[in-house]
Amino acid sequence: MAAKKRAAEPEGAATLDGPAAAAAGAEAPSKKKKLAMERKKQRKELDKERHRQSAESDKAAKPQPPAADAAAAAVAVAAAPVSPPPVAAAAAGPGLHMNVFRDLASPEASAREAAAEALVAELKEVQKAYEKGARKGEREVRDGDGSSQMEAEKDDGLDNCAPSVRYAIRRLIRGISSSREFARQGFALGLAAVLESIRAISVEAIMKLIPNLLEYSSSMKGPEAKDNLLGRLFGFGSIVRSGRVSRQWTRDKSSPIVKDFVSEVVKLGSKKRYLTEPTVAVILDLVRKLPDEAILSEVLEAPGVQDWFNRAADVGDPDALFLALKLQERTNVQKEIFGRLLPYPFSPDNFFAREHLLSIAACFKESAFCLPRVHSLWLVITEMLIRETSPQNDIGTTSAKKHKKNKKGSSVEDTQRNLRNFCEIIIEESLLLSSHDRKHLAFNILLNLLPKLSPSAIQVVLSSKVVHGLMDILSNQSSWLFNAGKHFLKELVNVVCHDNDRSVAVITNLQKYSGGRFDSLTKTKTVKQLIAKFQTGHDCLCLVQNLMALFVDEGSVTDEPSDQSQTTDENSEVGPTEDKEPFGQGNGDLLKSWVVDTIPSVLKNLKLASKGNSLTDSEMAKFVEEKFQVQTEILKFLAVQGLFSASLGTEVTSFELQEKFKWPKTPISTSLRNACIEQLQFLLEDAQKDENLDVVTEVNSNDLGFYFMRFINTVCNIPSVSLFRTLSSNDDNAFKKSLAVESMLFHEERKAGPGLESTKMHVMRYLLIQLLLQVLLHPDEYWEAVIDVTICCTKSFPAIAQGDNSSGQETAERGSQESDDDSSEESNEDGAEEVNEDVSLEFMDVLVQTFLSVLPHVSGPVCLSIEQVFRVFCDDITETGLLDMLRVVKIDLKGSRRQTDSDDDEDGGRVDIEDDDEAAMEDVEVGDNDAADDLDEKMEDDSADELDEDKDDGMEATKGGNDSDDSDGMDDDAMFRIDPYIARIFKERSNLPGSETKQSQLMRFKFRVLTLLEIYLQKNPGKNLVLEVYSFLMQAFVKSHGSDGTDQFKQRISGILQKRILKEKEYPEGNGFELSRLESLLEKALRLASRSRYKTVVPVAQNAAFWILKIINSKNCSRQELAGVVDKFRHILLDYFNSRKSRLKLGFVKEIVRRNPWIGEDLFGFVLQNVGSTKAEYRRIQTLELVDYILRNWVSDVPSASEVLTIHLAQVCELIHQVLSNLPENKLHRKEARRFSTGILQTVVKLNVQEQFRNTLNPETYSLCEAQLGAAFAPFRN
Repeated sequence: MAAKKRAAEPEGAATLDGPAAAAAGAEAPSKKKKLAMERKKQRKELDKERHRQSAESDKAAKPQPPAADAAAAAVAVAAAPVSPPPVAAAAAGPGLHMNVFRDLASPEASAREAAAEALVAELKEVQKAYEKGARKGEREVRDGDGSSQMEAEKDDGLDNCAPSVRYAIRRLIRGISSSREFARQGFALGLAAVLESIRAISVEAIMKLIPNLLEYSSSMKGPEAKDNLLGRLFGFGSIVRSGRVSRQWTRDKSSPIVKDFVSEVVKLGSKKRYLTEPTVAVILDLVRKLPDEAILSEVLEAPGVQDWFNRAADVGDPDALFLALKLQERTNVQKEIFGRLLPYPFSPDNFFAREHLLSIAACFKESAFCLPRVHSLWLVITEMLIRETSPQNDIGTTSAKKHKKNKKGSSVEDTQRNLRNFCEIIIEESLLLSSHDRKHLAFNILLNLLPKLSPSAIQVVLSSKVVHGLMDILSNQSSWLFNAGKHFLKELVNVVCHDNDRSVAVITNLQKYSGGRFDSLTKTKTVKQLIAKFQTGHDCLCLVQNLMALFVDEGSVTDEPSDQSQTTDENSEVGPTEDKEPFGQGNGDLLKSWVVDTIPSVLKNLKLASKGNSLTDSEMAKFVEEKFQVQTEILKFLAVQGLFSASLGTEVTSFELQEKFKWPKTPISTSLRNACIEQLQFLLEDAQKDENLDVVTEVNSNDLGFYFMRFINTVCNIPSVSLFRTLSSNDDNAFKKSLAVESMLFHEERKAGPGLESTKMHVMRYLLIQLLLQVLLHPDEYWEAVIDVTICCTKSFPAIAQGDNSSGQETAERGSQESDDDSSEESNEDGAEEVNEDVSLEFMDVLVQTFLSVLPHVSGPVCLSIEQVFRVFCDDITETGLLDMLRVVKIDLKGSRRQTDSDDDEDGGRVDIEDDDEAAMEDVEVGDNDAADDLDEKMEDDSADELDEDKDDGMEATKGGNDSDDSDGMDDDAMFRIDPYIARIFKERSNLPGSETKQSQLMRFKFRVLTLLEIYLQKNPGKNLVLEVYSFLMQAFVKSHGSDGTDQFKQRISGILQKRILKEKEYPEGNGFELSRLESLLEKALRLASRSRYKTVVPVAQNAAFWILKIINSKNCSRQELAGVVDKFRHILLDYFNSRKSRLKLGFVKEIVRRNPWIGEDLFGFVLQNVGSTKAEYRRIQTLELVDYILRNWVSDVPSASEVLTIHLAQVCELIHQVLSNLPENKLHRKEARRFSTGILQTVVKLNVQEQFRNTLNPETYSLCEAQLGAAFAPFRN
């Protein structure tokens, strides 16, 4: 409101006293500047007032008579001297409504267009009336009003125009300088429409009027200068859009209108940097309306244009280059008129030549000023590059007719060269090595290019420097360009994800120039996301083939210039080749490693192409065929690169397989070969897992193991191909033996048909294949295992024994073959001993020992094959083989080894599990220093010794004293001589750098053996050997809670014990065991349940007691024979009564009584007798609850309960006397004591033995009951 008041007062002064103000401004420049700003504010206020008056005039119901209208006009003129004339002349003739100017600033484009049309219509009528007016008086009246005189005071060159037209022109010019809403667009549209429609308006006059009304000087700053400059720009644009300039030159080709216009526009563009690009757009808009001859003679010859072009290359003017390219595109002129901006003669090849790009690189650098918008120059450059590449779609992706030198091939080479020059000179060396803005611009340009490029062109664009620059940006989240890099990657994935060839090109280049570590270095999942898009068989096969080519074609990595080459190819070749070898070679090894790891993972993305939930057999069969095709391609690649090498060149053709195999020019490292072999093992493992798919097929080739073995046989027979290393005699024998036996097994499997026998052959085949790869992976380590498995095959499958007559000789010769190796003399002794032992062992014992010999170090796929074989053969396992496995679980290398004082002590060399457990936890106990605790510790130690003694006795009965687990009494060498297959864990690889610790290796070995034991328990839950498994596992479980145990190992054993043994519905029948053996195991379980300080041990021990009692009950023994069982419970209860170290929960005893009532019956008298001796008040109350629980369980069997209770009536009465005479001080305990006594009385009543009970009560007890129990004792009163 204050601004409006200030603007209203000087309005008249600014309008009427203009000369005086100008004079004052000449004397004082600062005052002139202030007056100019005031005049602009006043004009804006007047515009608003006119809008208001126009709106009020439109709302009038009827037009006023001429006299009244003239009077109103006079009043309006007096009030506002610059008020427009149409208000005064509205009734006398055609007039101009102010609302059209208001609507020109509307946000709606349709409203602006309608307003422009209305303005043109009204002005045409006004101008027509002005030109054809018959009466001179009317014209004088119009010219005589105040506003007309005001317009006539200025020599604007619009003498032939009506006053309203002249006013509208000035109003429109002032409007295009307004920044209010859409005023600039709307008024420019109105000006163009008026100029196009009213020919009386002189273009030259408008070109002069625009700078006069929108004045600009170097001293002007701020929004006013910007508004005036932009107003001029929009004004010249309106002139071009009106078409008056082109039409005028067409009518009179000698007219300088085009040159003058272009010159004015060029001058305008030179005033501010942000005006240059839009002025070029205005010139190009004019050029589109002119003929070619006018462009050459007028536009290019306009003053200032040549100078602009000549200095553009030096100063770096992207707008001049943009204009030159557009003019060259229009005229195709072959003259040196563009300075150094364009080559002469002009052609795309010359323009994208390295020398020319270097000369104009500054123009491209300076185009970054308009970020985040991309300069129009880049659209022209992109079109030139794309226009060159568009006729050849994806030519780079095919190799057909590659060597033909025709025009098409030449054009492809030229296009690739132009694109490469552009990327190297402009993108890499000019933009990426410059400021952040220019780096940002480079990635924006690439985003515009990539959607239109072929896969081969994408590989050119995503060069090493582009990828390295992107990695540098994304590796630092605090970088200013980090978000730009993330956006680039996101858009890149969106652009190429639907095109397999483009996706492959992007994956290849990103990984090629990052050494296969793009995702890890940038902390993104770009490559992973792109690979995940390959989901069909055809897509996966395409990706695999391209990755294979990337592995073999190492020249693309090693030939790439290093980061030190910053300019041209010539400079990059100056340095010695040694400088580039570390970069390329290091990246090559990393890249090959990534390819080896990635190719097998492609199979995980392969998905079933079905929209429904269920698949038909045909769909499933098709999917299996597609997956098998991908698997075979991967298998061949891994086998060729990992197992074989070519002696002649790097390419070998197999006529039998009709395939060509390629190797890298530089032999790959041993680690890469090992990685290929390991991936082969995983590939075969996945194939073995996938065989569970329910697809009925009789195609033998769909067996990947069969395909692999036939492929190896075929490649081995190629003369110029051999295994990557020379095998020793033992390994070579095992290699050939496995090939032969696997082939025989395959044919017998096909003959046998579906069934258990064929399943056994199948899993044996895969075990042989995995062991064969282990032989190649680890020289001289697994040949014995291969030979043993082949022997087991001949023993298990007599059909193949006829074709394998030499197995016995090979077995006998193994010791002599091994003795030739001086470095493995000790291993030979162990091997000879094992061979001699094999003669007397059963088939399954040999197989188990073979498994145990390889399990410590073999890979996961070999373990899976062993598990599959063990699953089908475990029904035949003997106690010897099972004990061998159990000894592995129990053995401990980390515990203390104590030398025994006497060899005659049968317990001295055994693992004292519970003793070690208690000793390790001795420091945890506090406050147990009394004599009873010492007694408890002795009892606990004795119990532990008995546990181990019992277990070891069982082992000695089976295998003899030499097989007992005496690891705690021996050093490592002594133990290794007893267990040679366990010794392999440590003696073969303990000295390797970076190898695992002995304990970690042993723990892994234990886990693998536990898996086999779980398989056995799952398939044989009711066999007698399960008790042996329980005994060993329980000892290992308790021992694992020492310092060397891990939580994972504890949980694993606990899970097997609980799920597979203790809670299994089936359990061993007791008739196969001696009762003393079961009693001993029960005693140890009860001891753990009552004394263990570990919460995880107690529930397992309790369940073990339940399980053992079920086995005892199945023997159907008499009560006299079961007396020893009851004694075990008496022992733990006595410990509970007398020792504070007892952790027995009487809830466990209650559950025992509930499941086994006969135990409660035998324990009843013992509990009654000893409950009074309990030291702790809480335990005494708990024991009373146990007595009550036993009695309540008998109520259902009245005769039996009455008989037992009658026998113990005297003890019951004595217990009631003790309880009531010594009531606890604690209120809760006192309540429990009374509740117990009341419960006894209720039970006596239910069993109908009140008379006997009353007779047994002595007077003192009777008085206590009568006094303390009240109504509950009423049935017993005399």
